[in-house]
Amino acid sequence: MLEIDSSKGEGGGQMVRTSVALSAVTGIPTKLIRIRENRPTNGLSRQHTAAISAVASMTGSKVEGNVPGSSELVFEPGREQAGRLEIDIGTAGSISLVLQAVLLAARNHRERLTLDIKGGTNVLWAPPLDSYDMALFPLMRRMGINAEVEIVSRGFYPIGGGRAVATLDPIGDIAPLEIADLGRLKRIRGRCFAQHLPERVERDMVGACEKAMKGYGLEMEVQNGKGDSRGAGIVLAAEYENGIISSNVLTSKGRSAEQSGIDVANDLLQEMNAGSTIDVHTADQIIPYMAMARGKSSFVVSRISKHLLSQMDTLESFLDVRFGVERKKDGYHFTVSPGGAQ
Repeated sequence: MLEIDSSKGEGGGQMVRTSVALSAVTGIPTKLIRIRENRPTNGLSRQHTAAISAVASMTGSKVEGNVPGSSELVFEPGREQAGRLEIDIGTAGSISLVLQAVLLAARNHRERLTLDIKGGTNVLWAPPLDSYDMALFPLMRRMGINAEVEIVSRGFYPIGGGRAVATLDPIGDIAPLEIADLGRLKRIRGRCFAQHLPERVERDMVGACEKAMKGYGLEMEVQNGKGDSRGAGIVLAAEYENGIISSNVLTSKGRSAEQSGIDVANDLLQEMNAGSTIDVHTADQIIPYMAMARGKSSFVVSRISKHLLSQMDTLESFLDVRFGVERKKDGYHFTVSPGGAQ
């Protein structure tokens, strides 16, 4: 049984999610210890247990210790391949992070998978579902992985109440993804979403964002939700010939709607001007698929996050893969070499 020290690296839930998913994919029984030991709230949260339960249910796996607050978990992978799951996180826990684990665990599925998930669609410290739709999934499609997500209703912290339906077609051979440079900028699109907030919040966010992106021809879509919770935000995606760079923001206390619009624009411009070919948040989401591709992948990030380092460490524990990184003037150049890929 493979033992994973979950306190290493970023020490959060990502190592848990990736380890459980890869255990299901590889068939390697896994024990996780010291889960989130260095976080303010130790052990598993409802969001983590929901992801683990979903992977276990989908694959017919056995689990011990999958309760909130648990610091240890044993996962014994099964061989079932459920085609549809309904998941209720029960809180405003991130739907995108649950989706991250379940989609990865379905790498060997031979039939289409449909996931109906309730929880938080746009919450702090997690990628918004919109960034999956606008950046991650389009890049995955270039690798031969067809995943889609529909946001049925939005859920914000602390009430949640959001719902999304995601689908994943069976994954065959995964094509490598090499993005040495982005090529020509095709367009920049934005999605502003607001729910149960004054109209001026949406107006101020969009206005400030468009002003900061002046000259780029920003294409902004505005969505007004009718869910139970309250919140607003923007996701931007710069689409190039060879890749996509994204950024996102949520409104919060202590930061005006106008400042939120400025921040999301500046974050995108910073990534665009840094020489990145994948933004730092998308990189740690897509790298597990690169590690299972049939050849070498490569990309450039402006900085190396703890999440990316944790992903690399976890992937090396389960898969025959080598990572390379070289610091250059335009950022950190990564190579992902599965097996003997050159």
